[in-house]
Order: sequence, then C-alpha cells, then structure tokens
Amino acid sequence: MNDFLNEIWFDNSIRTYLIVCGVILFAWLFRPLLSRYFAGLLFGVVHRIWKNVDKPAFTSLVLKPLGFFLLILVSVAALYKLNFPHRLDETIYNFTIKQIIHSIGTIILIVSLFGLLLRIIDFIALILEKKADLTPDQSDNQLIVFFKDFFKVILVIIGIMLVLRYAFGQDVGGLLTGLSIVGAAIALALRESLENLIASFIIFFDKPFVTGDLVKVNTITGTVERIGLRSTRIRTDQKTYVTVPNKQMVDSVLDNLSLRSHRRGDLKLEIGLQTPPSTIEKLVEGLQKIVGRKEVEEFNVNVSEITSQAIVIVSDYYTAPIGIKEFFTIRQEINLAALKLLEEMKVEIAGASTDVKLVSSR
Repeated sequence: MNDFLNEIWFDNSIRTYLIVCGVILFAWLFRPLLSRYFAGLLFGVVHRIWKNVDKPAFTSLVLKPLGFFLLILVSVAALYKLNFPHRLDETIYNFTIKQIIHSIGTIILIVSLFGLLLRIIDFIALILEKKADLTPDQSDNQLIVFFKDFFKVILVIIGIMLVLRYAFGQDVGGLLTGLSIVGAAIALALRESLENLIASFIIFFDKPFVTGDLVKVNTITGTVERIGLRSTRIRTDQKTYVTVPNKQMVDSVLDNLSLRSHRRGDLKLEIGLQTPPSTIEKLVEGLQKIVGRKEVEEFNVNVSEITSQAIVIVSDYYTAPIGIKEFFTIRQEINLAALKLLEEMKVEIAGASTDVKLVSSR
C-alpha cells in the first residue's frame, strides 16, 4: 500500500494528490459551517461598532461570498503544495502554462476577496439607510447611496490594480502615474461637473435646505423635490420642474422660505387729499381692528406719507408660518374688509374720480 501511495505521477506522489484532494473536499463539504463560523467572527467586529446590527441580515449578505472565498483560499493553498509537472511546462504566447495557471488562481482569489468586501459595504450601507429612514431629511439617504457606490468603485479599482500587479506582474506605479495625468486632464475638462459635485457635498453636510423645503434662488421660487450629485430639482409655484446646478444653489443668495418664523402681508391705501383728518384717524382705527384679527400675531397701521396726489396709509401684518393657501385666504379677507370699511365711511381712493373740464377759447 505504501508503495502505491509513494508512486510518482507527474512529479508528485499519489499520497500528495490524495492529501490535496482531501483538503479541498473537506473545505467544500464543511464550507457552510466554516463560513458561518467566520461570519460570526466578522459580525462580532461589526457589532462592536454598531450595536443595533441585525445578525440574520448580515449573515445572509456575507455567507455566500465568504464561503466561496474560503473555498478558493484553501484550494489555492493546497494546490501550491503540488509540484508543477515538467512535461506540461510549455510556452504559449511567451507565457508558460505554469504562469497562466498561477495567474488564473490569483485572479480568482482576488475576485472572491473583493466580492466579499463589496458585500460588507452593502451591509454597512443597509445599516446606515435604516438609521437615515428614521429622520425626515431624505438627503441622508442620497448621501449614503453615493458613498456606497463611491467606495465600491474604489474597491474595484484597487482590485484591478492587484490583479495587474500579482497576476500579470505589471508595474502599477507607472500605471498610476499615467492615470494621474489622464485624471488631471479629465478634471480640467469636467471642471464644471466637479464644481457641482463639490457643491453637492456642501449641501449635504451644511444643509442650507433639504428635500421638501420651499426656497427662492435668483428668480426661481418652489419646493425642492430632489437633491442630486450634479443638480437640484425644484417644483415651482407655476408647477414647472426646474433643474438648478448645485454650484448655483451654493453660490447664489438662497432664501429658505420654509425656515421663516412668520408670513408677512401688506396693505397699502392711497386716500384722496380732500379727506378730513378726523376721517383719516377713524379709518386708521378701523384698519387696526381689521388687521388685528386672531390669526395675526403682529401688525402696524400708520399714515406713511402725504404726497401731492394722495394720503398714503400703510399696514404690514405677520402671521405664523402657515400654508400658502391659508395665508392667501387671510389676506383676501383683510383686503375685502378694508374695501368695505372705505365704502361705509364714504372715503374715496385717490384718483377714483376725475373731473374733466372743457375750456373753450375765443
């Protein structure tokens, strides 16, 4: 029996082949148990950082890629114990079969490792999204999605670099230098897009406005419906859908109307010059009663100025930050009540009546 096990086939003993096959078979059969064990170890590390971590969700995400990575790792380590047969050491396109097999094994190992890391990033993003869902601000969710994709791209680039370095023996340093030059040229060409991207980070972190806020920027007034990485979408009061670059949202003077403490209304009356002072005084008292309704928290009514054409009475009043429709209703009621008061007091608005005289010349 020992003689049979010691027989050499393709530069390796049968005993060595059996040991390698046994190790690979063991790893394949017990892969679920091994992956669950190591998934538990990884969960322990993650649980120290985030206490409210759902273990079944974590296990379901990383179990399959972790088991595949462990199987590949054990298989590659076991196959390295074998001597490569000299009779198979042929050259194909300046590469030996040994180098080709070594490169394939390295690629599979790196791909399986980074597949596991990508799943871990998905799980971390899932945790952060659940926490972000507890807040009314939806910009956090968009920021999480962006960083998830960003870190995935970084991992893929690192994985490609490792494949080029260890599977194909390429000089990664020279490649990085070339990529940096190309990247600088692309950055100059896409300067405006990069400025909008940086502005999106400012919006996400500084939060001058969030989704759902009523804002005014330049001549545009509307509700923010979406904050993207390049632009912000606003539904205007004319129900149109406007896309504003994020750089403009940051650089321009922006009025966040949703954060105001009051809504302001104005009433301006121009009374005829022939109106007696006593009537003006009673008119001001009547306007104070009209404007000083329960919905109005603060108001002012005064004779602003006397011009050559009219006596100007100005009133400004402030309500709580109520809805726009409710505010329009209050403003309309105040305006109609003021007109009724003018009618009751028989006070004429300046320019309401004009006398035309015809003068004949002889």
